[in-house]
Amino acid sequence: MSDPLTESPVGNAPDWTVSELSGALKRTVEDAFGHVRVRGEISGYRGQHSSGHAYFSLKDASARIDAVVWKGSFSRLRLKPEEGLEVVAIGRITTFPGKSAYQIIIEQMEYAGAGAIMAMLDERRRRLAAEGLFAPERKRRPPFLPRVIGVVTSPTGAVIRDILHRLSDRFPRRVIVWPVRVQGDTCGPEVAAAIRGFNALEPGGLIPRPDVLIVARGGGSLEDLLGFSDEAVVRAAAESAIPLISAVGHETDVTLIDFAADVRAPTPTAAAEMAVPVRGELVAAIQAGGARLVGAMARAAERRRADLRGLARLLPGAETLLAVPRQRFDLASGRLPRALKANAAAHRLQLTRAEGRLSPHRLVQLVAGRRERFTLVAGRLDAALRANANAHRERIHRARERFEGQHARLGPAWRRALAERGRRLDAIGKLMGALSYRGVLARGFALVRDADGQPLRSAAAIASGQRLDIEFADGHVGAVAGEAGPGTVPPVAAPLADPPPKRARGPRARAEPKDKTKGKAKDLPAARAQPTLFDD
Repeated sequence: MSDPLTESPVGNAPDWTVSELSGALKRTVEDAFGHVRVRGEISGYRGQHSSGHAYFSLKDASARIDAVVWKGSFSRLRLKPEEGLEVVAIGRITTFPGKSAYQIIIEQMEYAGAGAIMAMLDERRRRLAAEGLFAPERKRRPPFLPRVIGVVTSPTGAVIRDILHRLSDRFPRRVIVWPVRVQGDTCGPEVAAAIRGFNALEPGGLIPRPDVLIVARGGGSLEDLLGFSDEAVVRAAAESAIPLISAVGHETDVTLIDFAADVRAPTPTAAAEMAVPVRGELVAAIQAGGARLVGAMARAAERRRADLRGLARLLPGAETLLAVPRQRFDLASGRLPRALKANAAAHRLQLTRAEGRLSPHRLVQLVAGRRERFTLVAGRLDAALRANANAHRERIHRARERFEGQHARLGPAWRRALAERGRRLDAIGKLMGALSYRGVLARGFALVRDADGQPLRSAAAIASGQRLDIEFADGHVGAVAGEAGPGTVPPVAAPLADPPPKRARGPRARAEPKDKTKGKAKDLPAARAQPTLFDD
């Protein structure tokens, strides 16, 4: 009886390798689901991978499927993936053998109905509003009468003709049209580029910069107007330095550019009416204002004329004003001859009196008096000069005596100071001799340095064959270190061919230590070096 554990199972099923089974499953799935449309919500989308591919999932209430958009297909998608967006994905089902999973390779993608579009637009509106792009304080009032109007729309549609016709009826202005597509995949980028292009124009350039912009399009379905809700268009409208009027669709159509624009017009024709006033009304208003101004000026002049006549009646006449001055003039002219005669007699009397005082004898007396006073002043001045000279002479004599006394005391004081400095210098020299390492060398020790002139502190710091410089009290000897065991005496060092020159001792090495009276001396370079000394 045979053991069933040792027997090989016998069957008709062939053996599959893992790769063969995975390939068979892949072909089966791809043949059965070659081209499918899958509706679901995008989940796990984090943007394009560094390779350019996009990986995410499509899900509904009870299932999830992995999705892949290859780099070449991603650039051709009319609708780009967004997290939470409900879409209809068109592609083919395949498997990924590396994970034993199936996935959809997406080639096209579209919105899953108007509800998905509205949800996407509402989410985008809330996100942009949180950034402050729709804030009322960002909006500006368009100019009352612009010189140049920029229009962003299709050059072949009825919208531009309606705008031009309305502008010519109200107030003809120069219009510059930036042609764009008003629906489709390139609508959003073209409108955003047009808004930024108008803002990039230089004032006074070859192409004049508009004073106001109108972004216009006729009515259409929700999908047709999606280009004007593109995020790039909204940001360009919010960043525009030129006031912008949005006129997209009919009055019931709402796009996101309406929230970012400075003014929203219900129709393109209404946008043209908002851009310029009515020229006939302005002319009529100016004429009416001019007529009122002329009438007001005439009435004011007549009122001033009446006031002047009333004031003129209150003023006295010329005869009344000149009567009193004329009478005073007649009285003065009658007194004038007598006054002239009296004045001439008074001046003649004064001249006669002065003539009596100016006789030659009187002049001689005045000169003599002046000479006597001058002599007295000269005598006093001479006496004062002599007294001043004597005083200065006395001060100079006293100053000379003080100088001679100080000069006599200066010699002994200078000699005492020199003697004191000499004693201090001898003491400092002795202190330097006591602190210098050369005194230690004079007692039979030696200072060992390496080839760089640095002192060596221990035998462990010396390598075999190292060039050494040994300094004794009477000179330097060059040597080469050799091998030495414990307790052995190293061989006598042979003098080197070129002993290292002595280190120059500059002013720093001979620096004067501090005064002994202060209790400390300056540190000397030799004391800082702390050389290693060996017994001779």
